[in-house]
Amino acid sequence: MASAAHLYTSEQISVWLRGLLTIAWADGHFDQEEKDLIASLTQDELDPKTDLGALEPIAANELAAILGNDAKTAENFLRTAVMVAIADGTYSSPEDQTLRQFCQALGQPTAVLETLCLTLPERQIEAQANAAKATTAPEGSEQAITPLRPVREWLDQLEIADPRVARFLCKMIPSQCPFERDVNVFGHKVVHIPPLCKLNPLYEQLVGLRFRALSYLADDCGEDVTPYC
Repeated sequence: MASAAHLYTSEQISVWLRGLLTIAWADGHFDQEEKDLIASLTQDELDPKTDLGALEPIAANELAAILGNDAKTAENFLRTAVMVAIADGTYSSPEDQTLRQFCQALGQPTAVLETLCLTLPERQIEAQANAAKATTAPEGSEQAITPLRPVREWLDQLEIADPRVARFLCKMIPSQCPFERDVNVFGHKVVHIPPLCKLNPLYEQLVGLRFRALSYLADDCGEDVTPYC
């Protein structure tokens, strides 16, 4: 089967991927080894002809100049940016600040981010209290609605329509949680750390997005997706 045509221009993909990398680096926990891995991923595996500007973070106004002319494109970019922000199971204040700058520059509302802020560490107590109210509220009442339902529904509307973005997402979202591991001391297992990403309240959206990206590459593009499995 022939590969699907690219929906976006090389310039748009360059800006799109730099925007996602800017989110990934926003919290500062990104060492040189990880940076080299992403460089190899984006430049060698996804689209060798795409110039990512030496992997420099991108400013909001520069991103908006390329992606802000079409509301649908801007919204789909923001969906992937949110996915990258929560891929490690934690949504941080620096990531939230960067996403807000992107939203403002792209002329997109920040209502979804207000909901996502419930997962910030400093908001966990409040979020847990809201969740407790939701579980004890009468069925069908407004309080019984899951607090994160709006962001879940918004993320589920992400369209996978370009193979380069699909490949990036398949690589960025791990097939298995990277935090699941055994801790060994002197050759003996001391403790098993469970797949903590399953505690991420948006874990199902991440898994669903990865599955849709894989299906798009296999069914629409005719690509061999075994390297991502």
